[in-house]
Amino acid sequence: MSARTLTDWQIVVRSLRARPLSTWVTVGMVATSVALLLVLLGMRSSARSAFDRGSGNMHLLVSSDPSPLVAVLNGIFYANPPANPITWAKYQQIRGSFPWQWAIPTQQGDSYRGYPTMASTRDFLEKFEPVAGEPWKLATGRAFKRPFEIVLGAAAARGTGLAVGQQVFLTHGSGQSREGADDHAGHVHTEYPFTVVGILEPTGSAHDRAILIDLESSWILHAFDRREREGSHAKVTAADLTEADRLVTGILLRLPTRAGSEASAAMQQQFDTLRRDTSIVVAQPAQQIERLFAIVANVDGLFIGMAVVVLVSSAVSTMLALYNSMAARSRQIAVLRVLGASEGRVFGLVLTESLLIAMAGGAAGIVLALVGGMAASAWLRAAVGLVIDPSLDPRSSVIVLGGTIALGALAGVLPAWRAYKVPVADSLRPAA
Repeated sequence: MSARTLTDWQIVVRSLRARPLSTWVTVGMVATSVALLLVLLGMRSSARSAFDRGSGNMHLLVSSDPSPLVAVLNGIFYANPPANPITWAKYQQIRGSFPWQWAIPTQQGDSYRGYPTMASTRDFLEKFEPVAGEPWKLATGRAFKRPFEIVLGAAAARGTGLAVGQQVFLTHGSGQSREGADDHAGHVHTEYPFTVVGILEPTGSAHDRAILIDLESSWILHAFDRREREGSHAKVTAADLTEADRLVTGILLRLPTRAGSEASAAMQQQFDTLRRDTSIVVAQPAQQIERLFAIVANVDGLFIGMAVVVLVSSAVSTMLALYNSMAARSRQIAVLRVLGASEGRVFGLVLTESLLIAMAGGAAGIVLALVGGMAASAWLRAAVGLVIDPSLDPRSSVIVLGGTIALGALAGVLPAWRAYKVPVADSLRPAA
């Protein structure tokens, strides 16, 4: 009988099947490390493009937050309601300080079932574009025209299950309303029902989570809270609003530009002029997003480094699994040698086992990365409204897969060398 009765492929596959637990655990480790590395590499570039969405066609964001970065995270990505208000007089002063293309006041602070409200004027829906070049589009209904009307972002509509025509009560603060049955809910404004009049199409930005209402409505709610604290329980109307009630938490500004251009020659001058006012914070959203990614770059590199370490560890595990198996397989290798297998062929068989484990793990890792990327993308879209492209970068995939196979080949060298050096006569000697 010749060693060629079985093909090399059959010998390798039978050898792996003889150690199913060791084989599958090693393949699983390789797959996990490959998937982790691919997801991190893919998410890094996709996340940047996702954060570029949302600031839309504004040039500057004014708030009273502690820093420009916090202002962008709160005012555009709804991280937290801004804590410090801006007076209406300050808004009018800023609006009149320069011939802006538009200056849109906003106020945050209320919510419904955990979804934040964005109170503003009609300009927010008509002039501000959540993604530059992509204006708002209504999926159904219409924009708000008067106080106590609601327009839902796509994610907010999907998450709350609300439809046009339904009435809701907003919650003061970020807690959930009574409809959400949350024991930690804030004060619910049952005195002022809001009617859903429109639902927006998805924009792929954090604004999809927002509940858009008229600015005057928000003022009335907060004025009612103020009067209630003062002991009055009478309903408040627009006629009762005082200057102290007319507060905003943000101002979106766009400078005049030439047709077809997003840049403005007056940007730096107006940015510097506004920054001289120490009562406000001025942010250029694009600049702050760049700063955010510069801050997280080191952490990002750390995670990628950890993924590479895990990948190398899986190669070491492959080497140890094959190396340790050589002691138990020395008799099998000796039989192959007697049947005509050369030392070089035995070396190649063991090296092929290692490569097969690496290739199987790499292929499974790509599938796992696609599934994990889609799951992460769906969660981010539902949770924060960010659209992350779950597809894998072909170049990164080829590099990672090639690196995995190369590590697999290196991992197989030592076990293959041990198989190469197996003494035939000693290995065939009967056990004592």
